[in-house]
Amino acid sequence: MPIYEYRCLACGREFQAQRRITDDTLPPCAACGADRIEKKISLSTFHLKGTGWYKTDYPKPERQRKGA
Repeated sequence: MPIYEYRCLACGREFQAQRRITDDTLPPCAACGADRIEKKISLSTFHLKGTGWYKTDYPKPERQRKGA
């Protein structure tokens, strides 16, 4: 589930919340409970880790599946 960043327009506090992509409503402010919230645009924290990425994407010719 993605983590989004929000800013409260009432008190100015910034906070994070886990929300489904399909959620239509914004969460209330965790500090003051106000409903005047805006979603911030921030850098992604998406990382590809482990084997199978970049240089290890393509196996050596002797390891490739036959007939694929």
